Amino acid sequence: MNASIPNNHLYYRLKPYIPWRVRIALRRWRAKRRRAVFGDCWPILEAAGKPPEGWPGWPEGKRFAFVLTHDVEGRKGLDRCRQLGELDARLGFRSAFNFVPEGNYSVPAGLREQLTADGFEVGVHDLKHDGLLYRSLTAFRDNARRINGYLKKWNAKGFRSGFMHHNLEWFHQLDILYDASTFDTDPFEPQPDGVETIFPFWVPGTDGRGFVELPYTLIQDFNLFVVLQERTIDIWKKKLDWIVSRGGMVLLIVHPDYINFSNSQTGKDEFPASRYEELLNYVKTEYAGLYWPALPREVAAYIAQTKPAIIRATKSAGRENRMDLLEQGSQ
Repeated sequence: MNASIPNNHLYYRLKPYIPWRVRIALRRWRAKRRRAVFGDCWPILEAAGKPPEGWPGWPEGKRFAFVLTHDVEGRKGLDRCRQLGELDARLGFRSAFNFVPEGNYSVPAGLREQLTADGFEVGVHDLKHDGLLYRSLTAFRDNARRINGYLKKWNAKGFRSGFMHHNLEWFHQLDILYDASTFDTDPFEPQPDGVETIFPFWVPGTDGRGFVELPYTLIQDFNLFVVLQERTIDIWKKKLDWIVSRGGMVLLIVHPDYINFSNSQTGKDEFPASRYEELLNYVKTEYAGLYWPALPREVAAYIAQTKPAIIRATKSAGRENRMDLLEQGSQ
């Protein structure tokens, strides 16, 4: 859960100069290998379905929680936020939009205010989204002070790192109600150690304080449709059905940067909005009345009352060895 951040700072410094087609080819090659090796624990890790110790169940006896989040990575995504919010609202959902405070775009105060006025949530997404947030503990402390300033200015309760990098111990330096930088199981991420649970849980600090961790439990849109090149939402539906059967939390990340709302041909890094809309309609029709459509801050506030403790799944030696071999082979 608190494994070291991958030591790939040089890659992130060089990334802007590496052609997109080269980067995506490498990611697809890596993902193909990992998909073959980790087929027994992705997209479903059976042990992750065990509720944390002290699990209170969902409000009003709902069977599962359904949580939508949107990470805005660049200007293109910023320009599509309103369309994505309108899609969510039209189907009866509200979501959280996570903005990069010091990235390659400026977050208009009017957009944040309008989203919150319409019942959406605004969160902080990294600091610069450059892969360098964790280059050292000293640097993270300095960055944390700046992040805390944006949390206060935006009245935001939650944080998510870029590239899903995470160190739960360091996150205690952030003034947050919740973090959402982890996942239950996902071998395609740069830091692939999952928290191995489909439930939110409490992360206690040494001073009696703490925060709630909200792992995402459905694979991210970019990995599913661009890296793995899937053409249907079957993997989303299969995993969602399993989470429902275990009474867990369905938490999804969809980026406005990669979702195409037009009827024109999708770009090389995009997928049709109809796929996301299909998932929302699937939940509405198949599980009507059974889910809690909650914002991340609402889930975190609920969990903070009882502070359920995570029970880590026991990793088999075989799976650990396979991870080690893959990491050695990819260096």
